[in-house]
Amino acid sequence: MATDQSTPTRHHTDPHRYDRAVPGFGRVVVRPVDPDRDAELLHGWVTQDRARFWGMRDASRERVREIYAYLDALATHHAYLVHRDGRPVALLQTYEPGADPVGECYPVQPGDFGLHLLVGPPAGSEPGFTGALLGALLDFLWADPGRRRLVAEPDARNERAIARLRRTGFRLGPLIQLPEKRARLLFLDRPAEEERPSDGERPAGR
Repeated sequence: MATDQSTPTRHHTDPHRYDRAVPGFGRVVVRPVDPDRDAELLHGWVTQDRARFWGMRDASRERVREIYAYLDALATHHAYLVHRDGRPVALLQTYEPGADPVGECYPVQPGDFGLHLLVGPPAGSEPGFTGALLGALLDFLWADPGRRRLVAEPDARNERAIARLRRTGFRLGPLIQLPEKRARLLFLDRPAEEERPSDGERPAGR
């Protein structure tokens, strides 16, 4: 795998893009989903049994394209395709809780910012992969200083996702009932600046 040790590149002029070389892991690029170009890839991911908690197993390719075209038109919700060394590896979706059904289930605080993460089919077994990927994505999410707390709400049955978020530092919140699922809220407070790793210091795994 590539381990580009060059100075990280960040697209500060475009808050919806991110390009960073993570030592020991590779170059992570986050870009907005292109509904037309990416529909085939995303359809292949969300209809697999491993993505059953994503709630789109029976969706057609056209339905997937329509969903992400709708998200693309919103100012409060966004979808991103995450690449590692040029290969798509994850789908990241973000939202403002106050503009989402989640916001009706708990007291939203200023600076709350929601996320969903679907890791794509693995190319092989690689210990520490998800932890390193999450580290880069947290760097991307915290780049906006207005975000004070991250909010996740995986399906309450998705014990694996809940355990991963807890290992990343999220704390458990209450169970909530959303229109499409019973979910577990989890929260991650923004770290103090002195606690955040500087460029080149983030570990590749956890």
